[in-house]
Amino acid sequence: MSARELVVLGTASQVPTRLRAHNGYFLRWDREGILLDPGEGTQRQMLHAGLAAHDLTRICVTHFHGDHSLGLAGIIQRINLDAVPHPVTAHYPASGQPFFDRLRLATAYRETVRLREEPVERDGIVAKALDFTLTARRLAHPVDTFGYRLAEPDGRRMLPDRLKAAGISGPDVSRLQRDGELNGVRLEEVSEHRPGQVFAFIMDTGMCDAVHELAKGADLLVLESTFLAQDAALAAEAGHLTAGQAGEAARRAGARHLVLTHFSQRYTDPALFEAEARAAGFTGELTIAEDLTRVTVPRRR
Repeated sequence: MSARELVVLGTASQVPTRLRAHNGYFLRWDREGILLDPGEGTQRQMLHAGLAAHDLTRICVTHFHGDHSLGLAGIIQRINLDAVPHPVTAHYPASGQPFFDRLRLATAYRETVRLREEPVERDGIVAKALDFTLTARRLAHPVDTFGYRLAEPDGRRMLPDRLKAAGISGPDVSRLQRDGELNGVRLEEVSEHRPGQVFAFIMDTGMCDAVHELAKGADLLVLESTFLAQDAALAAEAGHLTAGQAGEAARRAGARHLVLTHFSQRYTDPALFEAEARAAGFTGELTIAEDLTRVTVPRRR
């Protein structure tokens, strides 16, 4: 199992189908386990995927439509039933606090876990750690909706030939990385810039600046593509994207791997989504998500 991996738990918009469960996505990012948009049935999908409540450290909800949040009640009760030994942090639109409260307290249960509520009120950083920054941007949907971007800090890639020429090896390499200079040799002289990995998660939205901001340079981009071009007017009315719009956004952003998901029940041929995204000019890796699909975050550039 990769240390950085997306597990798709469900891919259906609005209602589940015989082949697709409600939305649900799990991102494993080193020590973090982030559950995104847990729709109805997420607990069961986690079982099928080999995921446990103990894997969760953070929950991110883009908005409070049922297909993105009805699973919260079960997930919150499950982390308490299993007595998860660490705190779990929940991010969600602040305007949806009444919905979160109702889901959290939907039925009686015994609370054993510290669930930290950190509602999102505006664009900006919502969490920061040594190895990542989690930001949110408001999207264009009929209810308050935020997309999320998790970015690793940029670093330096050491160049063995230059290190050898400078006579630096062994523990001295770590000292140089820590201090930035060693015996007159600067870190920049024996290394090159290494962009940090970026994951972006963009659900229900019409096209807007935030889509491009969140997706820019993403190594792994999860993007809704509810409709096909033939229903573009319906997509615009409902605040959704077509597969072609998603492909264009990914192309413009320079995304390396695009995962299309959140499909309307009206379509039965997934290949049509791929065709539209490709026709829009996206040439990177492309996954048309199915339930229980696993996608490894691409290696660093």
